[in-house]
Amino acid sequence: MKRVAAPDAAAWDRIVRALRKRLAAELSERPPSVSRIARDGNEPFRVLVATMISLRTKDAVTEKAAARLLHAAPDPRSLARLGEERIGRLIYPAGFYRTKAVHLRETARLLLAEHGGLVPEDMEALLRLPGVGRKTANLVRNLGFGRDAICVDTHVHRISNRTGWVATGSPEQTEKALMEILPRRHWIPINELLVKFGQTVCTPLSPRCGSCPIDSHCARVGVVRSR
Repeated sequence: MKRVAAPDAAAWDRIVRALRKRLAAELSERPPSVSRIARDGNEPFRVLVATMISLRTKDAVTEKAAARLLHAAPDPRSLARLGEERIGRLIYPAGFYRTKAVHLRETARLLLAEHGGLVPEDMEALLRLPGVGRKTANLVRNLGFGRDAICVDTHVHRISNRTGWVATGSPEQTEKALMEILPRRHWIPINELLVKFGQTVCTPLSPRCGSCPIDSHCARVGVVRSR
C-alpha cells in the first residue's frame, strides 16, 4: 500500500476527467446496459425493470432480457397481468430469473395498489418494493428522476476502498462515506464511470495499475498483484 493524499474538490475534478478520458471509447461504444435503456427513454418504470433484471447478470443479457420484457409489458398494469412463468421465460437467462420474476410481478402489483401505477421517487418507498435494494433505488432515482444520489455496486465499493478514498465494509457504508467526501456534481456519473473502470482497468484480480489514469490518487489497498 502506498500513501496518497485524500482528494479535495479540485482533485475529484481531475479524477473524474481522467476517468472520462480513459473510458471515452468504452462508454461511447458500450455504456452499461441500464444506462443505455435509460437513454432510450428514461421513464422510471423502464429503469426500475432493467435494474431489477441486471442484478448479478451480465450487461448483454440484461439488455436483451429487459427489452423482451418491456416489449411484452411496457407498464405496471401489463406486467402485473403476466404470469410469473411467462416473466421468467422472457428474462431468462438473467441470474436468479425465477426469483426476479416473482419480484417483478409483485412490484408491478404494488405500484398499482399503492402508487397509482407510478414508480415512487422517495427512497423509502422504493426500498419497500420487493427485490429493490439501495443500489437499485439509487439508479432509479439517478436515471429515472435525475436526482443526485450515489449508486454503489461491487465495483464502486471495491475501487473506493482500494484507492483509499474510504475504508468501509459494505456498499451501504461506502455510499454514506462517499456522500461526505465526493462533490455533489459527481454523484450521478461516478457509478457509470467506476463500473466501466472496474470492468476494464481496476479489475478484481490483478488490476492494470500500469495503465491506470488515476494511479497518483490510489493507495492500492489490498493489491498484491497488478499489471
